[in-house]
Amino acid sequence: MSRFVIDASIVLSWCFPDERSPLADHVAERFQHGDVAIAPSFWPHEVLNGLLAGEKRKRISVALIHKFLSDLATLPIDLQYSSTSDVFDVTHVLSRKHNLTAYDAAYLGLAIATGFPLATLDYHLARECEKAGVSLIKE
Repeated sequence: MSRFVIDASIVLSWCFPDERSPLADHVAERFQHGDVAIAPSFWPHEVLNGLLAGEKRKRISVALIHKFLSDLATLPIDLQYSSTSDVFDVTHVLSRKHNLTAYDAAYLGLAIATGFPLATLDYHLARECEKAGVSLIKE
């Protein structure tokens, strides 16, 4: 069993056929082999927001959202909570240093803090992870 950081882009790609990727499929297979993911505590909100935005754009139905969330809840994804001071200090610094959103800086910070590789489809985040010496999950 190995552990890795997962961001919302990987998970959301499973829902939208036009966003599917070999990397996202590889990450899904890792769960089948007993791997465990970790994510910042805001991760479920970010995933849900992406699904609701897809619904507004008529890309996914309410029924499919419920089914997807039910399936997603069974995956071994451990949420990691950050203190306010960590967000205002560490995440803030990483965001500015790497020109990332606070959310993406949180994924980067979690990968740095744990030493776990990051699974993302976000090109900018992946590039900044490589600059910071963070390993990425590859296909």
